[in-house]
Amino acid sequence: MRNKRNAPRQPLSQSRPKVVSKKVVLPPKKPKISRGAPAVAKSKRTTAIAAAPAKKSSRGLASRRAPAAQRAPEIFARLRARYPDAHCALDFQTPFQLLVATILSAQCTDKRVNMVTPALFRRYATPEALAAAKPEELEEMIKSTGFFRNKAKSLVGMSTAIAEHHGGVVPSEMQQLVELPGVGRKTANVILGNAFERNEGVVVDTHVTRVSQRLALTTNTDPVKIEQDLMPLFPREQWTLLAHLLIEHGRQICVARTPRCEECPLSDLCPSSRV
Repeated sequence: MRNKRNAPRQPLSQSRPKVVSKKVVLPPKKPKISRGAPAVAKSKRTTAIAAAPAKKSSRGLASRRAPAAQRAPEIFARLRARYPDAHCALDFQTPFQLLVATILSAQCTDKRVNMVTPALFRRYATPEALAAAKPEELEEMIKSTGFFRNKAKSLVGMSTAIAEHHGGVVPSEMQQLVELPGVGRKTANVILGNAFERNEGVVVDTHVTRVSQRLALTTNTDPVKIEQDLMPLFPREQWTLLAHLLIEHGRQICVARTPRCEECPLSDLCPSSRV
């Protein structure tokens, strides 16, 4: 039997293969982070994305595709900031003067009416005086406002009714106003909102119709239906001022033929905007 001490040595490269192999096959250390951690992080990210608010416009409100009820408060706030002095453009000192001026403003500019009314109010200061006016004299005084014969008839009829049925005092109730000759709901809203500070409705004229349609606040064309669409969108205390703001905007920016969308403070809220 050969002595192990005297046995020939193997080359170094062949003497320790098992030791090296053992080190290679050692199982890797387990990471300190548990396998469930990535899943938790992903879940948090998904939750954060789901909770993120809808994309807003550059001015802080939902885009022009948002429902009318969502856009309405911002529309009112911006118009009020743009036109802080918006008010009734007809010159008057009493409810009776405003009623006369409003009847004359049909199919006529407020500027033209304001040129006619000073002399008219001096000549016919009370309902009783206007009720007794001679048709030809009255027609001559209001001729420049257009449709002067029909308007003269309405003025005399309205004044007569006030003198005979209301003691010469313009009524402050919607139903009583619309029963007067020449007075419809639009005129009654003007009187109630501006002479008596009562918000019974929204005045809908051509400017209000055009602007509210372009802003997609209504799809109707009938003034009464447009008013019914606008009233739920705005608080009652805003109704009178709302009409003034829409009218002013329609005169200055949202004009009939070529609206100046590039100057409009509502361009990002308006579905009809061209910018």
